[in-house]
Amino acid sequence: MSRGTVVAKRYAKALFQLAQEQGLVAEVENNLKQIVSTIENDAQVRAFLSAPNITLATKIGALKAGFDDKASTFVLNTVSLLIERGREGDIASVLEAYLKVAGEALGRADAIVTSSKPLTEDEKKKLSDKFSALLGKSVRVTNDVDPELLGGVTVRIGDTLYDGSLKGKLDRLNKALQNAAI
Repeated sequence: MSRGTVVAKRYAKALFQLAQEQGLVAEVENNLKQIVSTIENDAQVRAFLSAPNITLATKIGALKAGFDDKASTFVLNTVSLLIERGREGDIASVLEAYLKVAGEALGRADAIVTSSKPLTEDEKKKLSDKFSALLGKSVRVTNDVDPELLGGVTVRIGDTLYDGSLKGKLDRLNKALQNAAI
């Protein structure tokens, strides 16, 4: 486990405890997602945060001004602390760790479902129900689209991949035929 991962887990656990005490677990998650999305989708923001010639006070001031009405105080303070300690590159890792900590504590899992076409809400609900029963947890479904799958879906929950795609089945069949021919 890398040092950054360990640090991210510590920040995430502390942030989750604060959020739980305040009853703001979902709000903190949304705030972190918004901040990470802004940083990851805007090269200028990334460059600004990592620039060594810009003072910490300027970076933190800009962060707080940009997210003041969009994020809770303790989320902004946590992100500010990461920046102060030169760990602006770990903000996304803190979000990832927060999602894991919150999921474990709340009995929830996140599933990334990849399909060849966008899923309807009904299909997402059916997948959520099926995997909730399988895992004994509440499952939130996020849908990614990959036309190369041809049909079916792949479901990634944590480190586990459930491959029910046509492409996956064809790959497994091809491999079996190649092994049988040897």
